[in-house]
Amino acid sequence: MAVTTYRRTWTLDDRAESVWHSLPVDIPADCPGLLVTLTIPPVEGAVIDIGCEGAGGWRGWSGGARQTFAITPDAATPGYVAGELEPGTWWVVLGLHRVPVQGVELVVEAVTGPVSSVPGLTEYADATAAIAVPARPPRRTLPASAGLKWIAGDFHAHSLHSDGSTPIANLAALGVAAGLDVLAVTDHNTVAHHLELPGLSDRFGIGLIPGQEVTTDTGHANAFGEIGAIDFRQPAATWVTEVARRGGLLSINHPLGGDCSWRHPLPEHPRLAEVWHSSWLDHHWGGPIAWWQAWGLDTIPIGGSDWHNPTSLTPPGTPTTWLAVDASAETPAELRDATLEALSAGRTAISTSYTAPVLVHADDELIALDAPNTLVITPDGTRHPIATSHHRLPATAGPHILITHTGQFLSTCT
Repeated sequence: MAVTTYRRTWTLDDRAESVWHSLPVDIPADCPGLLVTLTIPPVEGAVIDIGCEGAGGWRGWSGGARQTFAITPDAATPGYVAGELEPGTWWVVLGLHRVPVQGVELVVEAVTGPVSSVPGLTEYADATAAIAVPARPPRRTLPASAGLKWIAGDFHAHSLHSDGSTPIANLAALGVAAGLDVLAVTDHNTVAHHLELPGLSDRFGIGLIPGQEVTTDTGHANAFGEIGAIDFRQPAATWVTEVARRGGLLSINHPLGGDCSWRHPLPEHPRLAEVWHSSWLDHHWGGPIAWWQAWGLDTIPIGGSDWHNPTSLTPPGTPTTWLAVDASAETPAELRDATLEALSAGRTAISTSYTAPVLVHADDELIALDAPNTLVITPDGTRHPIATSHHRLPATAGPHILITHTGQFLSTCT
């Protein structure tokens, strides 16, 4: 067993140089495990993230959710990838998310050798086993184009693999109870959770979409697909090209989301954006739609609850993103693949919830459902009054918006 210890006071100058700093740890051949502990004094204003990069690639991220983790060939703390500890130089990565004016002394201890107990693993397994498959509410069938069907999804949720409060099994259960057919699990700066998704998809009967929230202090983006970890420390412009090169899809997250608002310069915009986020609480406020118009209406809109725990602003499925997918897709795996294809093709609609008024595209028509006495606004600004709960009108190219006569946004459809 070997112990590597770093004790240092980190200052605002260190954060100005870079938000992320890496501390080397030597991993010998046939190493049975790595246990890392970060000690942060109770100093007001100190928010420190932690993660790990192995000699062979990224191994996981805790952010500020936990201060100790372990990696062994067979197991790892939630948020980290188990497997061989390849010999060479590894790195404990610190994120200086917030540093007080006086600085903060941090102690990092990295122990190589046998790990008697992997932090967080037993609790995670016990919590997963205790979650039952809930009943699904009555299925809502929306009119669709020939060969397609509309399914319900949510493209932003977190588990104990990052800063969520529950295992992925609970996310799946909440998604089923909300009527969802697919749910993206988008833990921060890690893909460790992807290994669980196929088995839990089958167990709960919901397509769990592999995602990762590429997270920095000046903006977040969700990357969808089994594409490996995207390096959040690289310029955001590289995320767009790298995700596309690997065959994934990138979405700008909550672009007006307080201190998480999108502020990265991008010469090339990704195809997707989380136009409708749970932080949009007053739907008379037109900010998100105005941002979408300014960013570019060719951007495909999606929605996300960004669920972390029971105190989150909205539950999974609020808002609901509807996807027009191949009508033959039935199994969770088929729905997952069909969802990614529908996103790429731009076949989406968003409503405030699973049962809320919604505007959908079916062949050459737009259909407003459960929305009498409202308005549809076409891309050229024309307003069409909606008189009934199943109102049809000719479709034109581009996004359409469903609003009330008082200006409350109800739904959007591409």
